[in-house]
Amino acid sequence: MAASGGKVLTYDTIAECVKDCQYAVRGEIYLAATERIKAGKEVIFTNVGNPHGLGQKPLTFLRQVMALVMAPFLLEDPRVSDMFPGDAIARAREYLVHVKGGFGAYSDSKGNPYVRQEVCDFIERRDGHRTSPDNIFLTNGASEAVRLVLRTAIRGPSDGVMVPVPQYPLYSASVALYSGTFVGYNLCEAKGWGLDTASLNNALNEARRNGITLRALVFINPGNPTGNCLTVEDLRQLVRFAYDNRLVLMADEVYQENIYQSKTPFTSCKKVLAEMGYPYSSSVELVSFHTVSKGVYGECGLRGGYMELTNIDQRVSDEMYKLCSINLSPNVTGQVAMGIMCNPPKPGSESYALHMREKEVLLQSLIRRARSIVDAFNGLDGVTCEETEGALYAFPKIDLPRAAIDAAKAAGKAPDVFYCLELLKETGLSCVPGSGFGQAEGTYHFRTTILPAEDTFQSVVDGFTSFHRGFMAKYGGGGGGGHSTWRARL
Repeated sequence: MAASGGKVLTYDTIAECVKDCQYAVRGEIYLAATERIKAGKEVIFTNVGNPHGLGQKPLTFLRQVMALVMAPFLLEDPRVSDMFPGDAIARAREYLVHVKGGFGAYSDSKGNPYVRQEVCDFIERRDGHRTSPDNIFLTNGASEAVRLVLRTAIRGPSDGVMVPVPQYPLYSASVALYSGTFVGYNLCEAKGWGLDTASLNNALNEARRNGITLRALVFINPGNPTGNCLTVEDLRQLVRFAYDNRLVLMADEVYQENIYQSKTPFTSCKKVLAEMGYPYSSSVELVSFHTVSKGVYGECGLRGGYMELTNIDQRVSDEMYKLCSINLSPNVTGQVAMGIMCNPPKPGSESYALHMREKEVLLQSLIRRARSIVDAFNGLDGVTCEETEGALYAFPKIDLPRAAIDAAKAAGKAPDVFYCLELLKETGLSCVPGSGFGQAEGTYHFRTTILPAEDTFQSVVDGFTSFHRGFMAKYGGGGGGGHSTWRARL
């Protein structure tokens, strides 16, 4: 029995793994930004890849179908054909036939079989290789699928997961939450955040010397926060490394539509694995992740995602299904959003031209925004920024003056955290310090999205530029300028 008057749950009595879990994307800077909003000041949240939250409009066809399946009585209205295109009406009717009980009912714990088949058809069109709906799990966003695999693989502190550094903190947070060991392998910033096989081997060998049993190898393609795109040869190296060292490959491919150059197009690991042939194609265990939250759909709030299992033991898949069953089912609206993403309007259909035009306009805008912000960062003293080849972010490196590092130490902050807090205070721009993703010792970075609306994007770029020049002038790093111009706009 708890002591009279005392609380059962206190900071000292909760699980240590919860306290060890850190998630910088919504960490100290984000919390400071929410306090700024409470004080009536403006904040531009460039800390998270949340397209609609920064003004992106939803694609028409997806929302038309979603409107009809969520309000099926509209289909009985004689005016429905005046309000919605025929292919959206037909698609809504098709989903309603296959979603037993309607959208207020639970689905199978792996997701609706009809939508899982749509995902299979998408994968076959993309890769030229078939898969089975039995290998597909629909989930509440890709993050839930990642956690499901890590929860299944990690047995305790002696189990390690290899993750690229810089990394998306979903991985470090989840590995800590499940009491595993995070094993980072460094990407090479000097080579555009490219894969570094020497770092892979060094990380593996050090972990093994420390008694860690490595269970899985994560890669993110295109990269988050780095924006790099892996080549086919990079993917082959990862497959061979996983094969040689008996590791499950975890392919985070959620940004596969966000490609801003032609020299390194997206190629799925599933395709590369299949085409490498025996013994790799039949033995390397691969789990691939995708979502409707990214690409040009940006439907983060619908929480639609999937994972595909390749060469995973059937009994392991059954155990994952059991874990999914604890939550009964993934949300049905997110499942159908995934289905629409995987099965868009067909050429010649009523909605096809508009759908393709909307996607192309968004993609070209993202290309321009990526170019604009990378060029602006590289035009600043003390800043270098590798190309944003894909994904939704820029990850510049900042060479901070000694006085700034000393000021950060006096404030009890890491130097990049100090920089980002000052940026927030002066401009209202909320970013994520590089220490939240991991970075080479003695280097400092921050991550910003390229998502603010294009008609206001230049003012965001100007904000970064004006702030940085003033910060460097204040702390003796040169750069000139000041903060007053940007502050006056807010």
